[in-house]
Amino acid sequence: MKSQLSREKKASSALLFAIIGWLVASFSPAFAITGERSSQDVPKVKSSAQGFLPSTNLAKATNRLTTPNKFQIQLAVPESHRNAVTELNGTPVTNVKNLTIPVQKAQAIANPAPTTSESPDSSVAEESMDQITNVSQLSDVKPSDWAYSALRELVERYGCISGYPDGFFRGNRSLSRYEFAAGVNSCLKQIERLLPSRPQEGASQQDLESLRRLTQEFQAELTALSTRTDKLEGRTQLLENRQFSTTTKLFGQVVFGVQGHTSNRADLIPVDGVKESNDPFTAINLVSAAQLSLFTQLTERSILLTGLAAGSGFTGSLYNTYTSLAYESNTNEAVSISDLTYRQLIGNNFAFIVGAVGVSPVNVFRGANRIESAGSGSLSRFAQRNPIINMGSGGGVGFDWQTSPNISLQGVYSASQISASSGGGVFGGTNGETALGAQLNIAPADNFDVALHYINAYSPFGRLGTNVGDDLVAFPTFDPNTGQQRAPLQTNAYGASMEWRISPEFTFGGWGGYTNSVMPGSGGNVETINWMAFMNFPDLFGEGNLGGLYVGQPPRISSSNLTTGRNVPGFFANFLGEPGARPGTTTHVEAFYRMKISDNISITPGAIVIFAPGQTSTSDTITIGVLRTTFVF
Repeated sequence: MKSQLSREKKASSALLFAIIGWLVASFSPAFAITGERSSQDVPKVKSSAQGFLPSTNLAKATNRLTTPNKFQIQLAVPESHRNAVTELNGTPVTNVKNLTIPVQKAQAIANPAPTTSESPDSSVAEESMDQITNVSQLSDVKPSDWAYSALRELVERYGCISGYPDGFFRGNRSLSRYEFAAGVNSCLKQIERLLPSRPQEGASQQDLESLRRLTQEFQAELTALSTRTDKLEGRTQLLENRQFSTTTKLFGQVVFGVQGHTSNRADLIPVDGVKESNDPFTAINLVSAAQLSLFTQLTERSILLTGLAAGSGFTGSLYNTYTSLAYESNTNEAVSISDLTYRQLIGNNFAFIVGAVGVSPVNVFRGANRIESAGSGSLSRFAQRNPIINMGSGGGVGFDWQTSPNISLQGVYSASQISASSGGGVFGGTNGETALGAQLNIAPADNFDVALHYINAYSPFGRLGTNVGDDLVAFPTFDPNTGQQRAPLQTNAYGASMEWRISPEFTFGGWGGYTNSVMPGSGGNVETINWMAFMNFPDLFGEGNLGGLYVGQPPRISSSNLTTGRNVPGFFANFLGEPGARPGTTTHVEAFYRMKISDNISITPGAIVIFAPGQTSTSDTITIGVLRTTFVF
C-alpha cells in the first residue's frame, strides 16, 4: 500500500473515500451518528481574504446622524459632501475572529498553497460543498459503483464528507496528496472522537497498525497542513492588530441650474416710495458648481478631508442677499480649496475637527433640517438653515460631544484669514473675521429635534457674515490708518431650530434668529430678526423624491441706533445714516419638488417669490424660477 501511494501523486476521489471508509468502518460496525455534529466537527478559521470595511465610528465622525441629536457622536461634514460620506459606511471590523468560515470536510476542503513541486487542482476551490446526511443525495453515485458501500458508511454514519451544492460528488476528479491527507485527517479526528465514547467496541491490532501506517505515509502532508494552519492563525492575529489600511476615496457633486427672475423696479435709494431703479439681472442664465472631495482614512477613527470647488455664474439682483441660490459658487471657473480638515474620534462620545479651510458652524453644528443641501435640498440660500449659523468661515477648530443619548453639544472657533501673516492670523488681526460658537442639541423624542445656537462674531467691515437678508448692519467709513472702508462690529447671535417628523412622509420645522451688534468704542447697537417655517414631504409621488414648502422672513434690521452715519436703514433712507429700522418686512415663499432620476441624478424644479424685497414694501415683488440638475458620483 505504501509503495503504491508513494508512486501516485494523484488518485480519484472515490478511491480516497473507499480507503478511508474501510478504515473507519473497522472501529464502529453498527453505530450511526447521522445528522449530529460536535463543535470539533466544524472548526473555524479566520479569513484573511476579506477586505477592510471602514468603521462606522469613523463614518459617524464624518457625517450627520440619521437622527442628528441622538445615539452616537459624529462631526458634520460640508453639505456638498454628505451624500459622499455615506459611501464610507460599513460594518466595523472590530474583531477579525468574527470573520470566520467553516473548514470544509474531506473533499470540500480548499487546496493548500501550492508548493514548487505541486500545483493543486484549481477546481477544488470553485465551489464550497454542503454537508449531506444520505448517500442518495449524491446524484452521480449509484449502488453499482465500486466505492458505494464505503461512501455510504462515511456519509450516513460518520459525516466525514460533503457534496457540492449542485448535488454531485464528482468521484472521478483527481486530487492531490494534500487533499488526500486532508481527508484522512478529517476522518481520523472523527475516529479519535468516537473511540472514547465506545470502549466496548474497541479496535483490533491489525486496524491500529493500518491506522498507524496511513498516518505515517501522510505525515509530511499532515505536518505541512498543521504548519500552514499555524501560519494562517499568525496572519490572522496580525490582521487583528493591523486591521486598517489607509484608504482614499473620491466623491463629487456637480450642479447645473437654469434660473431667471421677473422684471422689477426697486425703491432702492433713497427709500422714499419711488421705484427709481430697474433690475438689470433678469436674463435667464446658467449657473454651475462642482465639488470634488477626497476622503482619506488615516486610521480607523480619523479622516483627512480635502475639498476642491469651482463654479461659474450667479443670479444677481439689486437685492442679491435676498435672491441668491444655495448652489451659487462663482469662482470664475477657477479651482479653489474648499476644505482641508482633519477629523478624529476620541472614545465613543467625543470628536474634534481642525483645519486650515472648511471649519465653521455650518460644518461642525448638526443641522435640525435633514434635507439641508445645496444640491438636493431647498433651492435658496436662506432656506438652507438658520442664517446665524452661516456666521464664521475659514480655518479653526471644533468639537462634537455626545453628552447623553438625547443630548449633544458642538463648539467651533474659526478665523477667515487664519493663514495670513499680515492683517490676519489665528486671532483675526486687523482684516480677519472671527466666530466663536456653540450649539446644544436636544431630542426629547425620536421624531423631534431641537437645536439652540449661540455665536459671538467679529467683523471689521460692519457685516454679520450670514450672506442672507440684511447682512450689512453698520455702514463702513474710510479709516485713514488702514486706508480701508471699515466698521468694526462685535455681534452676539442667538437662535433656535426645530424639526418634527410627524410621519415618514411629512415633516414640519422652523427656526428663529436674533442678533445684537455693537461697534466697540461707540454707543448704540443694531438688532436683526429672522424666522422660517417649513414643511418637507419625503418620497412624494415616488421613493427618493422630495417636496418642500418654505415661508419666512430673511434677517431684518429691526432696530439701529448706532452713531449717526453708521445706521444702514438711515443711509438708504436719506444718505445720512440716522437711527431707525427698516421700513418694511420681506416675506420669502419657496416651493420645490426634487425628482430622483437615478441614484446619481436628480432634477429639481421650483419657484421662489420674494415680497417687499430689501425690507422695502414699495419695491416690486420678485419671482424666481429655477430648474436645478444635480449629479453625484
